[in-house]
Amino acid sequence: MKKDQLDLDNRTVWIPDSKTPNGVAEVPLTEIAADAFRQQLAISGPGPYLFPSDKKPDVHQKSFKTVWRLALRRADIQYFRIYDLRSTYATRLSAGGLADEWVTQLLRKGDAKVFKKYSQMKLQMKREALTKLNRQANEGGLSLGTAQTN
Repeated sequence: MKKDQLDLDNRTVWIPDSKTPNGVAEVPLTEIAADAFRQQLAISGPGPYLFPSDKKPDVHQKSFKTVWRLALRRADIQYFRIYDLRSTYATRLSAGGLADEWVTQLLRKGDAKVFKKYSQMKLQMKREALTKLNRQANEGGLSLGTAQTN
């Protein structure tokens, strides 16, 4: 990623090329993400790349596997693939009530077929929420699915 793809004033990143036409897009950033990019800019050096190679600053970082593993180890987090964050992102957007069409756009996908993958995650999250509610209700003496009569 090149530094000139960032517009921190407007909190966006421009993705100029992709495997698919929908991948080319201007992507909005949260304030937290914009701050993370600001910090990376401060340490990236004078070259054009946001993530320069350690050995050649005028060349971009080609792989993040080692860096990713090290970051997870330092944070004491069990290993997971960096690509799995995409599923987490989509699931959280959807579980947060965002319309499927908007999630599709934010994932930069062409159609909603992507939701076949995430719908099972949403169903599991709903089950977990119901279990939690039922547990809380039982602690108060009322179970979900039963009516209390006066």
